[in-house]
Amino acid sequence: MNAATWTCVLVAALLALQAVVGAWARARSVRRYYVADRMVPPALVGMASAAEWISAASFLSLAGLLASRGRDGSAYLVGWTGGFVLLGLLLGPLRRYGKLSVPQFVAERYGAAGARLVALGCAVVISLVYVVAQIRGAGVVFARFLGVSVGGGVALGTVAILAQALLGGRRGTSSRVVQYGVVAVAFLLPAALVSLRLTGQAVPAVGLGAPLDADGAALIGVAPGQGVLQVLDHLHLGMGLAPYTSGVRPRADVVATALALVAGTAGLPHVIARLFAVPRVRDARASASWALLFVALLYTAAPAVAAFSRAGVLGSVQDVPHARAPAWFASWEATGLVQFTDRDGDGRMRISGREGENEVRVDPDVLVLAAPEMAGLPAWVVGLVATGALAAALSGAAGLLAVIGSAVARDLGKSTLTPNLSERNEQRLSRTAAVLAVLAAGRIAVHPPGSVAQVAALAFGLAAASLFPALVAGLFWKRASGAGAAAGMAAGFLFTGGYIAFFRAVRPDLDGPAHWWLGISPEGIGAVGMVVALAVLAVVSLRVAAPPSPGPSAG
Repeated sequence: MNAATWTCVLVAALLALQAVVGAWARARSVRRYYVADRMVPPALVGMASAAEWISAASFLSLAGLLASRGRDGSAYLVGWTGGFVLLGLLLGPLRRYGKLSVPQFVAERYGAAGARLVALGCAVVISLVYVVAQIRGAGVVFARFLGVSVGGGVALGTVAILAQALLGGRRGTSSRVVQYGVVAVAFLLPAALVSLRLTGQAVPAVGLGAPLDADGAALIGVAPGQGVLQVLDHLHLGMGLAPYTSGVRPRADVVATALALVAGTAGLPHVIARLFAVPRVRDARASASWALLFVALLYTAAPAVAAFSRAGVLGSVQDVPHARAPAWFASWEATGLVQFTDRDGDGRMRISGREGENEVRVDPDVLVLAAPEMAGLPAWVVGLVATGALAAALSGAAGLLAVIGSAVARDLGKSTLTPNLSERNEQRLSRTAAVLAVLAAGRIAVHPPGSVAQVAALAFGLAAASLFPALVAGLFWKRASGAGAAAGMAAGFLFTGGYIAFFRAVRPDLDGPAHWWLGISPEGIGAVGMVVALAVLAVVSLRVAAPPSPGPSAG
């Protein structure tokens, strides 16, 4: 069987498994629907959190960004792992409040309906942006292996995630534990095989520092005995690019991006919601620790996958006639995610950092999927990677849609507009909100404001600039008031969202270091927005009457 057939078989098996597990664990009550009766052990909560965390952004695009940016991409790796440490240290006490969602915590802690509505709006928009990344990731998989354009792939990804949205909430997403196993195997096994193929080392992190063996060197077209990073630096310099191991982006942007991702992780609604699925506060911290461990298993392999795939691109494409392009290049070219523009008319493909000379564009989101093909691995390995990528997209979308459904049905519908709303109608409203969110996100995913990981980073920046300051102030500063929280969240969200909209929608032609404020990109501006939010929260809180002494309710 070829790669496309293997992909169809494995994806069908994945969807069948998900349907069986989803039906077995289908939610039967509102409390089960949102937080699985809070009876899930911390290790399993951590694994489920890791499954939702290792979304399309982590599976597909993290290694792609590392491959395209080199050292500068490490901000994503540091931010997305460091956030779980912060989550365990700062936000474990959230569990004491016994609430089902972040807006409910805000309402309980601050005693202000306005603050709850602002938190609700922030949570919905943040989750919606993140769903865009999941649909785009699923669309990339469908486009390659079903032979359709990326727009057609996004439409199919929308349908797949839409079907999942109808299965259930937190109890339905207990299947994420199973999906973590699928995602982990689909990422780590091919990574190990590629590392073995190039360096003779089965552990990708070890292979990253090992010299290329004869077969690996021949595959890339260099002399054996050199490390892959050394080879990449040499190839980059020859093409007029900065060395792979050096950074070219403003240091302020790298630091700000890492900080925004750290704080955004600890403020992301669907990650925080997992804290409500365990019985005690110490279990919430333990869950975050388990999640960090499960995430780290994959993230330690990501830099190696990035370096191997980057070397594969340069070695198989540079100065090769387009008529004899490698099979992986021709396959991806049909999707529009890989492009060749013959600028000098000689028919040869050239990658160059010199202005006006580059002829090849490879979307970072395709590199993880293409790596096994570049290494000449069997078709079943290619299909396994595609299946894992789809599982990651579905798993990440599940938690996000549960947050959107909870916010609209419980926080807006039952708690604000219709207090007498029945449980059955509440679940219906929740699923309706999730369906509408998928349709809206699918429309945006056709022309997203960046790669999968970049779109995800925008969601993290919004979370860092809005929900995170209100949560931390609510937990650790008694003087923080409802008016201050509402003003802080609104200020941080509007500042960050406005900055992102300007560079990604209004004037994308100015989206570069020369025009960024303080040299900080839209992905990193959430760190500045967080400071804005904290400052506004503090000033407003100090100018109004002190709130009643806050305290968690039983639960």
